[in-house]
Amino acid sequence: MEIKEAQNKIEEFDKARDWGGDWHLKDLALNITEEIGELWNLIKWVDEEKQRKIVSENKEQVKDFIGDTLFLLLKIANKTGVDSEKALKETLEEYEKRMPSEKIKEVKHANKLAGGIDNK
Repeated sequence: MEIKEAQNKIEEFDKARDWGGDWHLKDLALNITEEIGELWNLIKWVDEEKQRKIVSENKEQVKDFIGDTLFLLLKIANKTGVDSEKALKETLEEYEKRMPSEKIKEVKHANKLAGGIDNK
């Protein structure tokens, strides 16, 4: 499914339940925070190797986290009038400029560039 198609399906989902006009951005943001907390509870305080093992053993929970979070993000896009496909495309283009592959390979991790070569 294309991103825009998914965004439209979520809009239809909301309209079918008469949820089109009722929304609170803070509640949607808090819901995303809750989803992130569920993933965090799976992997917190363990090293990378253990995280990989936990994710592998809890693939269904990770899949649910991704689905729930994407749903909420696309719902926010609908409620705020943002074209999610365009937003992602523009973000990827910005990241390409800020974190060129050759520079990232050289330093091995984006965090070492403090957000990118432009220091954002």
